[in-house]
Amino acid sequence: MSVFADLVQHLADLLHPLFGATAAAAAIVLFTAFVRLLVHPLSRAAARGQKARTRLQPKIAELRGRHKDDPEKLQKAVMALHAEEKVSPLSGCLPGLFQLPAFFLLYHLFSNTTIGGKANELLSHELFAAPLGGRWADALGDGGVFGGAGLVYAGLFVVVAAVATFNFRRTKRMMAANPVVPGAPAGPGAEAVPGVGAVSRLMPFMSFFTLFTVAVVPLAAALYVVTSSTWAAVERAALYR
Repeated sequence: MSVFADLVQHLADLLHPLFGATAAAAAIVLFTAFVRLLVHPLSRAAARGQKARTRLQPKIAELRGRHKDDPEKLQKAVMALHAEEKVSPLSGCLPGLFQLPAFFLLYHLFSNTTIGGKANELLSHELFAAPLGGRWADALGDGGVFGGAGLVYAGLFVVVAAVATFNFRRTKRMMAANPVVPGAPAGPGAEAVPGVGAVSRLMPFMSFFTLFTVAVVPLAAALYVVTSSTWAAVERAALYR
């Protein structure tokens, strides 16, 4: 943790001539961009996997008709099809999973008052009027919604809401154009992979969960989430054309 703290501090020192008091916040944005670049190959693989799964939909529809009265056999047949075509149903989760360590590092770094037995100097940094170690509740208690820190969070919420709305509309369009299984029958056996139906119904709304995350984590971690989600929206728009 202390090594990571030194890395963020040194990066902030390098950026200070350009960004002044917000250099640490700029360092977090730059760190987030670096992490996103590292996982970009996984994002490309996930896009290829999604396109491959879309191509498999007619075959899956055929399997549904063939095994509509035997859910267990249907599941095995669909999983065998994915294995045969070398398509993983979970490949889309990998970019998010590989980012979790970076998010938790920032979360813990800006949640602790001491690092390596010394005072955590990073907590003295701010994004305009909002401390990077503070939370939305702290901002509301110090000036309210229209206070300096409150306005910083309002700006983040606006960005998150805009990105979430963009993702929502785009996901709905993709799901309408490429339904999980065209003409799939309802009832028992409708889900070839357990949980896929529930996830598909929730998928368009998942981006809005970011609003809750931004509200409850330290501002530094919230800045990581906002930067990463914005990057991801642009990246998906380019990869899933």
